[in-house]
Amino acid sequence: MQISVENVGKLERKLTVKLPAEQLDSQVRTRLQEMGRNIRLKGFRPGKIPPKVIEQRFGAQVRGEAFNELVRNSFQSAVDDQKLRPAMAPSISTTGQSNNGEIEYVATFEVLPEIAKIDVSTLSVTKPTASVTDVDVDQMIDTLRQQRRSWTPVERAAQVGDMVLFEYSAQSGDARHPAEGFDRVGTVIGSGAMFAEFENALVGLKGGEDKKVELTFPADFRVAELAGKHAEVEFKVSRVQEAQMPELDDVFVASFGVKEGGIERFREDVRANLERELKATLSARLKNEVVQKLVAAYADLELPQSMIAAEARALAQQAEAQARQAGQNINQPPEAYAAIAQQRVSAGVLIGEIARQNDLRLDSRRVAETLSAIASTYEEPERVVELYSNDPQLMSGLQSRVLEDQVADWVANHAQVSEQALSFSEVMRPNA
Repeated sequence: MQISVENVGKLERKLTVKLPAEQLDSQVRTRLQEMGRNIRLKGFRPGKIPPKVIEQRFGAQVRGEAFNELVRNSFQSAVDDQKLRPAMAPSISTTGQSNNGEIEYVATFEVLPEIAKIDVSTLSVTKPTASVTDVDVDQMIDTLRQQRRSWTPVERAAQVGDMVLFEYSAQSGDARHPAEGFDRVGTVIGSGAMFAEFENALVGLKGGEDKKVELTFPADFRVAELAGKHAEVEFKVSRVQEAQMPELDDVFVASFGVKEGGIERFREDVRANLERELKATLSARLKNEVVQKLVAAYADLELPQSMIAAEARALAQQAEAQARQAGQNINQPPEAYAAIAQQRVSAGVLIGEIARQNDLRLDSRRVAETLSAIASTYEEPERVVELYSNDPQLMSGLQSRVLEDQVADWVANHAQVSEQALSFSEVMRPNA
């Protein structure tokens, strides 16, 4: 195998590889012979198919498969030999034909940037800390009770905490929503499901009563023709219901799978779940802090444009998929995500380089613990573990995530760290 490398840009390389044509021909002959022994064709006995028939039927396919494998293996051998680190899969240019007993192909690709030893000792990193208290456990149990509450119709006027079923219409200038009749909806007053002015207008109304008020709808209101508009809104209340909270007893905790140990065991389980969620969130926040500081410190890092373009395409596809699930269509081009794509690529390159320079290896125990934590949030955790174990793509994503966490911890242990003590709610609901 003959190899030559040409620098065609700061990070772009053109790799020319020449291979003996016999190497490909030999593989093709071997594969066709194997196929002749095993394949079944109508009109021929097994193992008795003439080689010319095999060649006519399958020669092009077999040669293509063998050539692709030869290119893949020789390319990896060539970049290893030249000590190159491709950023993405190469673009291959070739005729695939023999010339003077040789087959030649040209692989064009970008390489990862060469980065001098990354010194994180000067980075200032803020590490959030928090713990789960009895108050946090009580609040979560109250939330769980809220989720299991039942609703009973009442004759009195609606108040905060009640569920109100109603119809409404809104007139803004010459526009009316809906064009005819009323929208039928429901909300719990004070829940924030609708905006505060809207929900507060229902306070004091009984079933069968109606009311007209002037309201200004927020700019992000879910009905586009009302978003940001001032309108006269007419309400017609159908029914008012008050919440009935379940008792915190053995029956309630049994509904969460706690068959023994009663309320105390239930509290232990709730605390364990909160601590697991808190640990994961603290880890994510620390990683985000480390990534931001690293990216800022290496703002001038030369990055492979192919990686940025691929990341931008992935972000655009993800955003479009999420929009479709919400019944929307944003249709933003990948270029709209170029800035965030560049940050993500920069973060990935720097994290990978820190791991390489400091010989940080994937901790299999930590992978197992992370997978166990993910699985524990599902009703059948063993099936989740099996799913990850049998899906290389899922497992690869999990391993990458764990290695990123390990790098973030390593950076935090070697940087200038100041701890920030927070409450559980401040960590889990930072914008509340």
